[in-house]
Amino acid sequence: PGRVVTLLEDREGCTWGVAYQVQGEQVSEALKYLNVREAVLGGYDTKEVTFYPQDTPDQPLKALAYVATPQNPGYLGPAPEEAIATQILACRGFSGHNLEYLLRLADFMQLCGPQAQDEHLAAIVDAVGTMLPCFCPTEQALALV
Repeated sequence: PGRVVTLLEDREGCTWGVAYQVQGEQVSEALKYLNVREAVLGGYDTKEVTFYPQDTPDQPLKALAYVATPQNPGYLGPAPEEAIATQILACRGFSGHNLEYLLRLADFMQLCGPQAQDEHLAAIVDAVGTMLPCFCPTEQALALV
């Protein structure tokens, strides 16, 4: 399949993301769907975390997050950015090409979390940009971007 963004437990860490509020009848259905997708099929552990909304950080909320463990069969572990970039360029997952996944993540981080300064993500994007012409012709590469 390919690489995905993977949360690893880190008591001192901070992760940028989006929280969705689900209410009423939607709660049971959403939890059932997410449990199958993330925990049963994905192998992630479900954790309750504190979420600090960007517009009201002084009013934290409780949220669920799906966290990987090294025991997860799909967990690829750390690797040099160039190796990750190679995997991203060569792989396609259930939801599409890994390159699209990476670029959408980078766009989200620029738009919603520019102060996060994710150096690892930036290095992967740079490595992909350098390697992309080697993986496919320019017209094909532009279609992926």
